[in-house]
Amino acid sequence: MGKKSAAATPAIAALQAAGVEFATHEYVHDPRAESFGGEAAEALGHDPARVFKTLVIGDGTRLAVAIVPASGKLSLKAAGAALGLHRPAMADPADVRRVTGYVLGGVSPLGQRKRLPTAIDESALGFATVFCSAGRRGLEIEVAPSELVRLTSATVAPLAAP
Repeated sequence: MGKKSAAATPAIAALQAAGVEFATHEYVHDPRAESFGGEAAEALGHDPARVFKTLVIGDGTRLAVAIVPASGKLSLKAAGAALGLHRPAMADPADVRRVTGYVLGGVSPLGQRKRLPTAIDESALGFATVFCSAGRRGLEIEVAPSELVRLTSATVAPLAAP
């Protein structure tokens, strides 16, 4: 796929340790951007349906990760069902940082401090490669969705809101 020499993040280190083929794509992050995933798709010139955002949700006792296309919105009900969470809501940003080691807009599904149960929207499997955060704002990983599923032990389910 190409370039592997970007500044190391835990996500990139995890891919390298697993021997997975991937590429990194860097862009200048605009702190005024309203949507991190949308910004990445636009900056990289890719379909927002192929760029995935990593969202941390919880139910008051447990946290989990839901990975959905930047072009859509997460169905909390569907994610809760896929991840076994009751009454899921978006996690508090401070909890996200503490548990994953990443800041909002730079949360990667890979290389998190604590591995969380993960679900990925089934639409990812329709692409040869998908993009997700490499662990910091302005840096994306391009990887085969099957590898993303394998490395995160993700459940594949319909997670995007209709």
